[in-house]
Amino acid sequence: MTNTAQITTPDLSLIKTVKHATVLQNLRIKHTRIKQVIDDLGCLIYPGSQDSILMVCGPTGAGKSTLAKHMVAEEIERSAREMETNAGIIPAVYVEARASGEDDFSWRLFYQSILDQLEADVDMPKYQYGVDPQTGRMVVSRNPKDRTLAGLRTSVERALLHRKTKFLVIDEAAHIIRQTRRNRLEIQLDTLKSLANQAGVQIVLVGSYDLFQLMSLSGQLARRTHVLHLERYRQDVESDIRAFRACVQKFQDAAPALWEKNLMSYADVLHENTLGCVGTLSAVLTRAANLVEKKGGWSVEHLRTALLSELQRERILKEIVDGEEAINPGLIRVMRKPKNSSSQQRSAA
Repeated sequence: MTNTAQITTPDLSLIKTVKHATVLQNLRIKHTRIKQVIDDLGCLIYPGSQDSILMVCGPTGAGKSTLAKHMVAEEIERSAREMETNAGIIPAVYVEARASGEDDFSWRLFYQSILDQLEADVDMPKYQYGVDPQTGRMVVSRNPKDRTLAGLRTSVERALLHRKTKFLVIDEAAHIIRQTRRNRLEIQLDTLKSLANQAGVQIVLVGSYDLFQLMSLSGQLARRTHVLHLERYRQDVESDIRAFRACVQKFQDAAPALWEKNLMSYADVLHENTLGCVGTLSAVLTRAANLVEKKGGWSVEHLRTALLSELQRERILKEIVDGEEAINPGLIRVMRKPKNSSSQQRSAA
């Protein structure tokens, strides 16, 4: 497999007027791991699929949020022609399951976040319910009953149907599970599954390994969720080393004057320090860029200061190793070799 990386980056001609740190912070690399998971999801997301809930897990800093946003952006790009014909279509939606500070997960806040994404300023088809025929905007009911939790849920279902949304990506999905008492875990998943069924969408839950571990507390939850793994780039796999170096190269190319073309010399150091996680790499290099700009020029010491401390790295590594050990059995699928017909005949005799 060719280890190439596609990026979405601001116009590099603006680097003289825009801070390098801002350019790097906004850099979104569609690297090999993200491509692989998006390809796998593309095979699982389709009309009539029985996999109403999918889950993508990976280590902290692996680029899960970038993956989620790429998924939505690519679906919108694929649906461009259909959206030109019907400007009310929103084929994919990205939301974050925010921690509200309450003891239990706030479904009200969650539903409102979805409605906010569906209230884009576009011309919607004129439906009998919920859309102002003059403006094409969804109408927010003033009926107190429609502002209840059940009313919000109904509004979300209808909005997703009217917008012809194919899938809903929920980032930081562990908040839905973590803020729930164990005896109510299945109720939370039932709520999501029901939303998927009623709105005709597939739901993609995105989160760190703790999402998988929390879901595994219930056999029912584990059985009803298809899991995909967004892995880190390992230092003992040659193809992973090449792929990670390609990501470092993209960061160097995005701001060559900042690094004075020295960044690639430290690719192996960065790989070890960030544990092969591209999101962590982005954070480290953005810190380094801030230091370089504020201190007046490139220095190896600025890069060293931006690295994770050994304590941080060890704690993150432990979380990753524990997470990989937990998730790997859930990814193994065994198909036993069928018995030949002669064996079956002897067994029958």
